[in-house]
Amino acid sequence: MKQSPLLPPAVLGDKKSLSPQARTEIDSLNGRRPGKFLFQLAYAWLAIFATIGCAIAAQNVLVSILAILIIATRQHILLLLIHEQCHCLGFKSKYGDLFVDFFVAYALFVITVEGYSQVHLTHHRYFFSSKDADILRKSGDNWTFPMPRQKLAKLFLSDLLAFNVWKMIKGKMAKGDYTLFKRPSKIPRWIRPAYYILLGIILTLTHSWGVFLLYWIVPLMTIFQVIVRWGALCEHQYVANAGVIDTTPIIIPKWWENLVLPNLNFNMHTYHHFFPGIAFCELPKVHAIFEQEKLIDDSAIFKGYFSYLKYLLRQ
Repeated sequence: MKQSPLLPPAVLGDKKSLSPQARTEIDSLNGRRPGKFLFQLAYAWLAIFATIGCAIAAQNVLVSILAILIIATRQHILLLLIHEQCHCLGFKSKYGDLFVDFFVAYALFVITVEGYSQVHLTHHRYFFSSKDADILRKSGDNWTFPMPRQKLAKLFLSDLLAFNVWKMIKGKMAKGDYTLFKRPSKIPRWIRPAYYILLGIILTLTHSWGVFLLYWIVPLMTIFQVIVRWGALCEHQYVANAGVIDTTPIIIPKWWENLVLPNLNFNMHTYHHFFPGIAFCELPKVHAIFEQEKLIDDSAIFKGYFSYLKYLLRQ
């Protein structure tokens, strides 16, 4: 089967290429950033509830569609916060995992911090080898580029129409040996069903099932799926047995792209693989250090999402 071509490397060396001073600067950026984490969490939920409130007040189809779009982007922020906590960059795992599960992961239904960590950390440990769950579930024709425009449009349409939800769930449940990545503390199994029972009681007492289905489940099953696919395409080119630099683009979004589709600096994913102990908010500083070290080929950096999309679709 044909594989995607390797990317033109934007980063010209890994952490071993850094000067001692640069390595010291980057080392100082390691560690949890609970304040930044909580700000993004609070901002996401505030945007969600405010958007739902405006849509209910407007009672307008176009406003409702816009609300669904906005809410899906915030659901994606919640997913990215689970990724942060997977690396313990929000809080210590003992009680932090429970906090993030309760206020983030359970709301997305099919994921928990522990479950995500078991799969995602194999991706870091066994990058694009036969043990990497990411390459195992993203190695087919649907992830091979260049790709005809019609085929990519069809994939996005399938996501939008919720046809690929079950495939996504099965992918998150990929089989493998994840015993190396158990969390230090186990969350009691009764908490998750208790969460959903409590949610059902609240929705019943407030007569909010209709609002919940329209403004939470619909975006989660449609627009959110499109964003997740696009995020995965921006994360890596899926080429088995290739390295991080050759498969991971550096994308600098336009200001309005950051406004429409914020992604917690996930577009600087190369540095996350080099330094998984550095929080999302510090990755631009890492990029600046690599620039100072003359380890960046600016011509290979994608200036905006459309620039990267054109690259993916080139014939």
